[in-house]
Amino acid sequence: MNRIPVFQPLIEQEEIVASTKALELGWLGMGSYVGEFEDALKKFLNISDRYVAAVSTGHAALHLGLMVAGIGVGDEVITPSFNNIADFQAILATGAEPVFCDIDDRTLCIDLDKAEQLITSKTKAIIVMDYDCVLCDHSRVAELAHKYNLRVIHDAAHSFGSKYKGQMVGSFSDICMFSFDPVKTMTCIDGGAIIVRTEDELRAIHEMRLIGMGQPSSVMYQNQRAWTYDVKRLGFRYHMANLHAAVGLAQIAKMSRISDNRAAYGTFYNKALSQIPQVIVPKTDFSNITPFLYYIRVPEEDRDALRSYLSDRGVDTGIHWQPGHLFTLFKDFRQGDLSTTEKVAKEIFSLPLHSDMSTETLKQITDSIASYFLEKSQ
Repeated sequence: MNRIPVFQPLIEQEEIVASTKALELGWLGMGSYVGEFEDALKKFLNISDRYVAAVSTGHAALHLGLMVAGIGVGDEVITPSFNNIADFQAILATGAEPVFCDIDDRTLCIDLDKAEQLITSKTKAIIVMDYDCVLCDHSRVAELAHKYNLRVIHDAAHSFGSKYKGQMVGSFSDICMFSFDPVKTMTCIDGGAIIVRTEDELRAIHEMRLIGMGQPSSVMYQNQRAWTYDVKRLGFRYHMANLHAAVGLAQIAKMSRISDNRAAYGTFYNKALSQIPQVIVPKTDFSNITPFLYYIRVPEEDRDALRSYLSDRGVDTGIHWQPGHLFTLFKDFRQGDLSTTEKVAKEIFSLPLHSDMSTETLKQITDSIASYFLEKSQ
């Protein structure tokens, strides 16, 4: 029996050719392909008043974003507990502390009313994440940030290729990050990107991603090195490699197809699964949305049994995520009412969503879910 994985990257001849050329070039560190990839991102996102830096991972982008925002020891950063561990670890890496906020039951994005209740004099930033198929209310986010003088880290790891009120995600936020890891909508094998508003912030990121070296990126983008430079700030090994950028260039050229396919598959899932009373589907019509995941929510008592039922029929599933405040490392940090988070975490799981799926595969998955509830009712 051929299994249907939760994730499957769209790796075709273009990515293989791009990888071969990058390896044959022989410049394996940060080089010309990285500069080209940043230019391609800027063009794709229709950015005219912001700056793009490619980095090694989405976590690196989060960490650098918090640092360029001036977050440090003694500060607090509000984040949804229903989020990836990378966000929590990035906060800790600055010396600041996470404050765990609840999510909205409809969108599964941060509950901004509850977030406002958590703001204190120590609050310096808020992380807002677009979860899966639904975007955060970024207009309200901007209002909240302005009201309390907060920096906003927009975690757009799930929403690359999506639009908010006609604007590409990545083109309007205070600080925005993307992840291009092996399972994301678009992959660079591993990689990330951070988008900032000023040249000073970009310059700081360029130095921090190269262990603090003031080596001009413009030189490295010519596959060369400058042998004299200064080090003025703390830095990390966060640069993107040429090979990864080459794969990213091949992927971004396919984003129109990737977006159309994923939106169509999400629409198929919603139409088929919304007919099952026990299943809650994402509240979206997938207009202007490029989904990274597709999730459903079912009664808590059915979640594990249904996942096992699907596994027996060759359908893999995932859980995104365990709430952050329940992990040992984070359990003692400040938190608000997290009742929705704890409820959703017991109901949710992810179905397979790839950038190229057949109708037969999608039907196999939805028919299996329908069969589970039909058999249970008999």
